[in-house]
Amino acid sequence: MTMNLINQFGRTVSSESLKDPEKARRLLLMGYRLQEKRLKFFPDKNLPDSAHYVARIVMKNIIHALARPENAAMVSIFVPGELLTAAGLTPYSVEALSCFLAGTKCEQAFLRKTEEEGFPETMCSYHRVFLGAALTGILPKPKCTVYTNLACDGNMMTFPYLKQTYELPGFYIDVPYEKNQDSVRYVAGQLRELKRFLEEVTGKKIPEEAVQKAVSNSRKAAVNYQRQLALRKDHDPVSSMTNELYAIFMCHLLAGSEASVKYTELLLEDVKKAPKGAGLHVLWMHIMPFLQEPVMEVFNYSDTIHISACDFVADGFQMMDASDPYEAMAAKMVNCIYNGAVDKRIEMAERLAKITNADGGILFAHWGCKGTIGASGLIKSSLEAAGLPTMILDGDGCNPANTSDGQVSTRLQAFVEMLEENREGKSHDTLCL
Repeated sequence: MTMNLINQFGRTVSSESLKDPEKARRLLLMGYRLQEKRLKFFPDKNLPDSAHYVARIVMKNIIHALARPENAAMVSIFVPGELLTAAGLTPYSVEALSCFLAGTKCEQAFLRKTEEEGFPETMCSYHRVFLGAALTGILPKPKCTVYTNLACDGNMMTFPYLKQTYELPGFYIDVPYEKNQDSVRYVAGQLRELKRFLEEVTGKKIPEEAVQKAVSNSRKAAVNYQRQLALRKDHDPVSSMTNELYAIFMCHLLAGSEASVKYTELLLEDVKKAPKGAGLHVLWMHIMPFLQEPVMEVFNYSDTIHISACDFVADGFQMMDASDPYEAMAAKMVNCIYNGAVDKRIEMAERLAKITNADGGILFAHWGCKGTIGASGLIKSSLEAAGLPTMILDGDGCNPANTSDGQVSTRLQAFVEMLEENREGKSHDTLCL
């Protein structure tokens, strides 16, 4: 019944977006506001407090971006959230908004619109959905745009195009490939310029104390995240693919906010309280396909298999060691595992697998993500050589129509069965000893 309502709502929004985009936006906002009320008054009783909290925070962010665009900055996910927090701007995110549009079941209309405009089908679907929605007029004009070459090549097509289309002031952050102190200083200089840019477009002074406070909040959140990660061997909180996805937004888009600190505090307490289960521990790599039915069937609310860590989230909750706040933010960007050679992604995966005692790893090769698809074979072979069984799961994190549910289900079930057999074999060998 609920899914039928969502499908009907999505069809209505899609239809109206082509005829009356202002009306379609009002419908979309009405739906999201109703969902916010439902999350507040009727939370999912199967999920812990941190999941309830993060769902409401992300929903509020989406509502504010659409309802108050004059106080929002259109951004890519690796733009330092700390500076947006210090400036009091809402992140108007390509990735977050596309996820919500897809969750509302209206993404296909926007994908078709993008194709009509000549954008390639091989482009990341997060960007294609966002571009299509912008082209219909359903997305309002924000205050400005801020983007970076880290780490998706779609950024270099989407943001210049929308900057010109919306006639927006824009700022581009160039992150060098090399991971060294010169790169950190270079990016830190750009971030100081970004602060001045945000002051100009908002007409408001950003106190240095606000920047320092935001970076301090990110440090607190990172400490909380690392502490809960260390407990994952012995604690298995219930989760869902959607809530795992929300964690990515908290450590990037809302980095530096009080909400991010509170989320990690709640997460730490939820992990402490969670019992040890007999289920499998899985390391997830890359983005979450939260709409893919076979993936949801395996992981949502499961007590037999748990995503104990995600490299995308762990990288976002990096420890920020530099005393200078701009160099701290710059180091986070430069040292991102999606920047530079693939060896950093492998090192991160091996570290997370060891910390959480993972039984296996799943690398999600998202449609259009050339960096991940190209590196997937090397990541898999390297992790398996280190003793971690690894599956490459091809799919689309934003457009379920791009993937065969049957194939995903078959491959995923076979991988889970293999992990179970591996665990049983280890238990047998231990008993024999």
